Amino acid sequence: MPSPRHDALVRLFSSRPELVVEVLRDLLGVELPATPLIRLEKSTFNTRPSDDIEADLVIVLGPPQAPAHAIIVEIQQDKSKNPRQLARYAAALWLLLGCDVTVLVVCPDRGVAAHYAAPVESGLTGYRLQAQVLGPDGIPAIIDPQEAAANLWLSAIAVMVHGGDRKVVEAFATALTELRDPYAPKYYEYAYSMSSPDVRRLLEEIMTSTDWPVYSPFAREHYGRGLDEGRAEGRAEGEAKGKAEEAARMLLLVLAARGFDVPDDMRVQISTCDDLAQLESWTTRAVTAQTLQELFDQSG
Repeated sequence: MPSPRHDALVRLFSSRPELVVEVLRDLLGVELPATPLIRLEKSTFNTRPSDDIEADLVIVLGPPQAPAHAIIVEIQQDKSKNPRQLARYAAALWLLLGCDVTVLVVCPDRGVAAHYAAPVESGLTGYRLQAQVLGPDGIPAIIDPQEAAANLWLSAIAVMVHGGDRKVVEAFATALTELRDPYAPKYYEYAYSMSSPDVRRLLEEIMTSTDWPVYSPFAREHYGRGLDEGRAEGRAEGEAKGKAEEAARMLLLVLAARGFDVPDDMRVQISTCDDLAQLESWTTRAVTAQTLQELFDQSG
């Protein structure tokens, strides 16, 4: 049965698929296609007549009509999964989408990471899978609050792996209190859920010494209804922003599918727009617009 740590890692990556690409490119040095189109794909796929195959997460780079690359993300805390199953995942998704596939295995334990880092002999001549593995040795111990603020997602994972070092937890806590990021409460939840009981207690100790509302079972018990109300308000704001981001991605996807070359300034205008109604209006017009100028001239 998946653990809180497993579920938190899956939620962390699924909430912002771009993080998977950053892990592979920046931490593991994997070359991936350069495309702004990064989307979640259904994580259940099959190669009939076999049974359904379900990975933890599937990320696809490129438009649905012509996917450029697919990434399978697996969270492994022990050695229970046969590595050959990873090769099966990759082969099935390659057959389904017709593009290259990378398997990323995230392992909080060093021994488990070494286990899945070994090349996988599939038993099929010529097919040998080399998974990309993110283990403790590949996750930096971030002790600089500015660096933590610039990479809040990585700092949350660093707390999970290196939380025994108080400086790592303090850097993460300082980043949360100083950074005005709507995702900050979620990152605290991720770090808390992924961490061991000792690290959770340290998180609570450090965070309760600040004026930042802590979203953990400990805080809910001590802050009461006011915290729940604030959290509900924050969740509503986060959901609204999430809907706008999804609408912006959909608009860019429609424009790409229609063959428009969207300039950088226009891409920024779309990506930073938080008016859901405006984004939906642009998307509707994008279906029939003959030029990008026509699309935005009617945006009044």
